[in-house]
Amino acid sequence: MPIVLSQLYGRLRPAARPLTAIGLTSLLWLLSALPQAAMLREYSYDALLQRQSAPQDGPGVRVVDIDRASLEQIGPWPWSREQLATVVEAIAAAKPKALALDILLAGPDERSPGALARTLSRSLAASDAQAAAMIGGLAQRLPDGDSLLADALRKMPAVLGSILDPEPAPLPDPGHAVVAPILIQGRPRLDGLWREDGLAGAHPILAKAAMGRGVLSLPGDADAGVRRVPLLVASGNDLHPGVALEAARLSAESSSYLLLDGPTLTLRSGALRVILPSDGMLRLRPRPARAYAQRSISAIHVLRDASALRGHIVLLGGSAPELGGLRPSPSGTLQPSVQMQADAVEQILRSDSPVRPRFASAVEAFTAVLAAYLVLTAVLKQARSGLLTATLALAWIALSWRLAAGPGLLLDPLLVPATAMAAYVSASALTAVMTRRREALIRRRFEQHLAPAVVQRIIEQPALLKLQGESRIVTALFTDIEGFTAMTERAAPSDLVSLLDRYIDGTSRIVVGHGGMVEKVVGDSLHCLFNAPLDLPDHPRQALACALALHAFTEQLRTEPDAVRLTLGRTRIGFETGPVIVGDIGGGRKLDYTAHGNAMNRAARLEAANKELGSRICVGAAAAAQIDLALLRPLGTLGLRGVEVPLAVFEPWPEDMNAEDQAYYSKALAKRDSDPAGAAALFEELRTRFPQDRVVERFCRLLRDAQG
Repeated sequence: MPIVLSQLYGRLRPAARPLTAIGLTSLLWLLSALPQAAMLREYSYDALLQRQSAPQDGPGVRVVDIDRASLEQIGPWPWSREQLATVVEAIAAAKPKALALDILLAGPDERSPGALARTLSRSLAASDAQAAAMIGGLAQRLPDGDSLLADALRKMPAVLGSILDPEPAPLPDPGHAVVAPILIQGRPRLDGLWREDGLAGAHPILAKAAMGRGVLSLPGDADAGVRRVPLLVASGNDLHPGVALEAARLSAESSSYLLLDGPTLTLRSGALRVILPSDGMLRLRPRPARAYAQRSISAIHVLRDASALRGHIVLLGGSAPELGGLRPSPSGTLQPSVQMQADAVEQILRSDSPVRPRFASAVEAFTAVLAAYLVLTAVLKQARSGLLTATLALAWIALSWRLAAGPGLLLDPLLVPATAMAAYVSASALTAVMTRRREALIRRRFEQHLAPAVVQRIIEQPALLKLQGESRIVTALFTDIEGFTAMTERAAPSDLVSLLDRYIDGTSRIVVGHGGMVEKVVGDSLHCLFNAPLDLPDHPRQALACALALHAFTEQLRTEPDAVRLTLGRTRIGFETGPVIVGDIGGGRKLDYTAHGNAMNRAARLEAANKELGSRICVGAAAAAQIDLALLRPLGTLGLRGVEVPLAVFEPWPEDMNAEDQAYYSKALAKRDSDPAGAAALFEELRTRFPQDRVVERFCRLLRDAQG
């Protein structure tokens, strides 16, 4: 399958890059919708949003903490309304900008003397009306917790909390509770708001005393961590602000909200302006625990001195576990819900509402596709793809962090890096498959025909091998066995194959050992190239040395019993130097590195000309010109098909001819045209000395025939 994919990718490579980039982005986009991926994205947002809060002009935020020390001195939780009123009175005396209670005060007071007297009066009403009336009158004069707390709440702008309830329930009469109207301009989409059928709020007596009512409910994510505080929620057909938003509204001395539709959904109240996400939630920026301690004051200390609260927005809640207000934070620790509401107030005051913009998905998708395309291109072009992938990933993460830390725009910091990495891994894998396949083809084609070091060099530096085709000056060398066809007719197949295997293996090793390449094996013949596929210095001389070694090997082989029995003929060799076109013929299915040109044709004809010339190794004129002529014996001229002028041809001097014999031969050859009779006498003399020399024998025959 990987090979099939690599072949398909190779054929469609220009079009495959954008298609692959789009496909990878689409796949990762689908995977990002999985719950695990969604939580991973939330964790990344936690990291991006962490920073110290900037100083805020205007009122700050303070938390009055009902902690363990407060419970030990004031009393165990739950406190009575009278005890709570004492703390609220102390806060009111400090003249705060606003107070918000992170405590649900549902139902009437049942623990104060007045409340107990009313309960007793109701229980006696059926049995003793007179006693019930008397006790009821007494209840009017006894201290009442709801009245005391209501009186304390009226002394400052106060917000009471309510919670979303899945059970529908009637809300307090607006005449008994202050509700800030929410005006809507345009047609904002609010279908993402947190919705429940009902809302449970404070006791009507207390609700009437407060100037605001906000929702306390906090949603948890899949890991139970609280990362968002409601700005707006829906109950039935009504919209309700969160308690943090109500506290900020009262501090801004505003009486209503304006919800504006536009490029972004915006909520305004007086001087406040907050971008409203589609789910109506304010994304909290993670805060260090020390920030909570800096803005908190114990409730017991407030009873002694509340001056630190003057002019600030105060939230009353508890860190003591008995209050049940601890919520899991993104860090995994439990934090008081009042601190989370305080974080929300601070962000609202500075208009810090991290939000995912409407264009985020389009920007992420486009950037992911572009990143994947660039990485794919870099991998396939063997550029610094790893560095490019890391640069793109880090650049996107840096951009995401800058937007989150600054204007609070949330872009997915993982999609683009993940897509770039997926593109890098997949392209690298495909490239590795194609490379291995190419290496296998190169090894299969060249390992038997080139030196191992040359093959390894080609594999490590494939650019050295110009498979698409190039013009090179090479020395082409051809071999052939005399009488091979006749030998095949009389030899047993197994004997012939065994001998031929030894012959081809031995001759191929010699060619490769001299830096040549066996371009192909045709029956008993070798077609060899020197100076291809890589440069080979002094390749004509290398070809000559190779030819001599081939002759020595084949002559030795002919003396072996099997070769003698099959009458193995002489090996004829011809080589010539010249330009050829070399390249991969056959495309991707089959690597067939071959050569075409006059040098190939002439080498083949020179090899065949040995039969006519009586020589064993026939060297063409172009090759001879690059070899020391003192090493070569001239054979005269030879007419080749397609060549108008006969070409001079040569062979290496026989080993048994010394310098004097070579001079004698040259003298005889020089007289051939000017003094045929003298030349014939000289060649006849040489023939008596070298009776096995077929070249000398040929010249003797030619001269006799010429003389009639």
